[in-house]
Amino acid sequence: MKFKECDTVKIMKDYDEGIKKGEIGVVIMVFEKPNEAYEVEVLDEDGCVKTQCTLLPEELELVL
Repeated sequence: MKFKECDTVKIMKDYDEGIKKGEIGVVIMVFEKPNEAYEVEVLDEDGCVKTQCTLLPEELELVL
């Protein structure tokens, strides 16, 4: 497992859901089966949920 719940992550590519490469999100759920994946929540500048999507580990980078 590469990431854990509550990790802050940077999204590494653009997505149809309106997410742009470089946006910051938070891991809210970790999936191990059938494949490793992460449910990530992205907020807008007002702190409201912009989108929630499931991403693969190679599509994310940990923000320290």
